Amino acid sequence: MRIDPVSLRLFVAVMEEGTIAAAAQREHLAPAAVSKRLSELEAALDTVLFLRSNKGTQSTAAAHALLGLARNVLNGLDDIAEQMAGFGSGLRGHVRVFANISAITQFLPDDLRSFMDAAPMVQVHLQERISTAIARAVADSTADIGILNAGDYGEPLGFLPYRTDELVLIVPGNHALARRRRVRLREALNLDFVGAHPGSVMNDLLHRAASEAGMPLRLRIQVSGYDAMALMVAAGMGVGVLPRLSARLYVPSLNIKAVALDERWAKRQLVLAVRDREALSPAARVLVEHLARAGGQPAAA
Repeated sequence: MRIDPVSLRLFVAVMEEGTIAAAAQREHLAPAAVSKRLSELEAALDTVLFLRSNKGTQSTAAAHALLGLARNVLNGLDDIAEQMAGFGSGLRGHVRVFANISAITQFLPDDLRSFMDAAPMVQVHLQERISTAIARAVADSTADIGILNAGDYGEPLGFLPYRTDELVLIVPGNHALARRRRVRLREALNLDFVGAHPGSVMNDLLHRAASEAGMPLRLRIQVSGYDAMALMVAAGMGVGVLPRLSARLYVPSLNIKAVALDERWAKRQLVLAVRDREALSPAARVLVEHLARAGGQPAAA
């Protein structure tokens, strides 16, 4: 079955206008041409859509059932044309993205490079923030798109899955735990920790996990970046917790080792946050869809 979108559009016009003559006038065609298209559509569907008589045409039950379906198809085609036209003419715009350090150090370099290769005239303004600040920025329209850890931030936002990451324990290369493949957090809680800055998801996560283990978290020093944490651990200031792919940036050049954490909470979900997907600019909407696909998620999720 091959259904011509032009015939569908003319069918909708006839249903909305009530007569072939009025639809033909609206579409700037001869009534005979419209009538021919309707006959071809009926043949393609093997269904009678209009009862024809000397008094004109009368729509059938099948025509009324087709009307909603046809409108959905035509709206979908219009959306495709609008979005792809941006690429054909050179999609332009500015997109403000706030992301946490986990997304920036692990996934965004490759994902944004591939997006900007496809849409070179879109400018992406990327800023690093902690997840709570990201949710707030998207909610008040300071940012168009947020990339943060999954959770309830008390903001009216829409979320799409983006990526998953895994937290690991980083230790000095000569530490006893460096020879282990996996470790439970409670085995490290008697050690000093190099922690993330207050208010960060990582800081809250470790405090909660230590509390559930019934042991205190011994924070010797707190830092604001992953590079600083890796340097402090390498200097023997304590152990730390980083996403695995982020830790790989520092392991080759510093005397540290990454050890898997045998904890359920060590597997985390990163999400894309938007305030209203339908209200996004074309450039921002295409970027959201690109990032969702890059993370293995359906573009229309």
